[in-house]
Amino acid sequence: MSLFHSFRAARWLRTTNLLLQAVLFVTFFVGLNHLASRYAWRFDLTQLRRHSLSAETKSYLAQLGEPVRIIVTLPREDEGDPDQAAIYRDVRGLLREYTYAADSTAAAGRIRVDYIDVYQRPREAGQLNLTANTVLFLSGEHDARRREVPLADLYRRRDGRRVAFLGEQAFTAAILDVSGPGRKKIYFLAGHGEMDPNAVDPVRGLSELRDALRQRNYALDMLDLARARVIPEDAAVVLSAGAQTRYESYEQETLRDYMTARAGRMALFLQPALNPTGLEELLNDWGILADDVLVRDRGAGGRADNGDLILSALAPPPPLAPHPATQLLIENQLVLRFGATRAARPAPARATDPGLAVTPLVATAPTAWGERDHRRRPHQFNPAADLAGPLAVVTAAERVKASDLRFSVPVGRIVVFGSADFLANGRLRAGANAPILFSTLNWLVDRDTLLNIPARPVERFQLALSRDRLRHLRYMLLFAVPGAAALLGLLVYWTRRK
Repeated sequence: MSLFHSFRAARWLRTTNLLLQAVLFVTFFVGLNHLASRYAWRFDLTQLRRHSLSAETKSYLAQLGEPVRIIVTLPREDEGDPDQAAIYRDVRGLLREYTYAADSTAAAGRIRVDYIDVYQRPREAGQLNLTANTVLFLSGEHDARRREVPLADLYRRRDGRRVAFLGEQAFTAAILDVSGPGRKKIYFLAGHGEMDPNAVDPVRGLSELRDALRQRNYALDMLDLARARVIPEDAAVVLSAGAQTRYESYEQETLRDYMTARAGRMALFLQPALNPTGLEELLNDWGILADDVLVRDRGAGGRADNGDLILSALAPPPPLAPHPATQLLIENQLVLRFGATRAARPAPARATDPGLAVTPLVATAPTAWGERDHRRRPHQFNPAADLAGPLAVVTAAERVKASDLRFSVPVGRIVVFGSADFLANGRLRAGANAPILFSTLNWLVDRDTLLNIPARPVERFQLALSRDRLRHLRYMLLFAVPGAAALLGLLVYWTRRK
């Protein structure tokens, strides 16, 4: 018998064939993974494009200059709460797309995501000043620039249910904010007994507001117009909180020039007992009337146990969209809790100005009224003298002008609050006081409104089965599926016997 016809040769040939097949198999997959790592293609086949970033976000990431670290402190999806688990999956999936999009451009490695449990890692959480249920964005030398995105900013809600995911809007705005070379600067006016950002007093101190603004990557400074006589060029917002004496005429003219000639942004928090404020002409320029009244409410639903006013954001009638400063409050049905409050409403005389958009944001209940003789006790509603409710106590105004491109360009914004004490350390965290303040500042400085990123609808699938259908399904799983497998086995056995 020749060698090629022996059993030994056949065994060696079979072994060599198997080795060659294994080598070819491994080589094929190594080459395939090499090609996939260098020339990868991804296709998002979901109906709502859940796994794709907008073209605007991708263009921003491609030009990302500085590395951005993202820290997530949301509870993980295996911790029992289904709603929290869904939020965690949405955030984790979206941040994975940010990392992939950055790695696919020249910004490779500049997006880094960490997940930290503030309770299991308290030391690290303390060093970074982390709080639970937030997404923190850090950038710059020693993580100097930071911005927190709270859980409430990630979803649009209706009747308490999540209806749209706004994560891409919030995350892209935060990345642009912390990776930019400059910080938005807020100047607190001083010299008229305004509330102090460095004081810890619960009634007139703003230290909690100061810390919260710094956490949101705002730069802060004080400005005394009596000394400076000019508003600095880097002012993003000029803020007056609870002035106790009137502003002088030259100070008002400085503010009027800033608002008109430089498209300024202002937030005024007025005191009810101050009249005149010295800013009457400025407010008239912007179509706002700050009445010298003390808002009172005779209804139980409009007052808290400690006497605070319970206020609600105004939902505009369709087809108008909610104002960016109050959209969060309207969607989540949140209320405000103010102390001493005056009316701050649109001026009827300026209602016909086509270049001025004046919008009341927050109003009292219908049972409230504006007491003009508020120094007299007890307070009683006088229809002949007092203002009948409901009364607007927060009003925003925006001056726009038409451009040659068939759209309007904002050239100035102002928001007037009829109360200042809700900013203080003792009230800032009550109700929705803090959310409306930060939403207002974001609107004033154009932090989020410049992004044209659509919201992602939240998909919900529900399987509704009656008791009879559920019983039939149980029997199908218990008997039909195993029975089909057994029948198939019998057919195979019978066929082989034949």
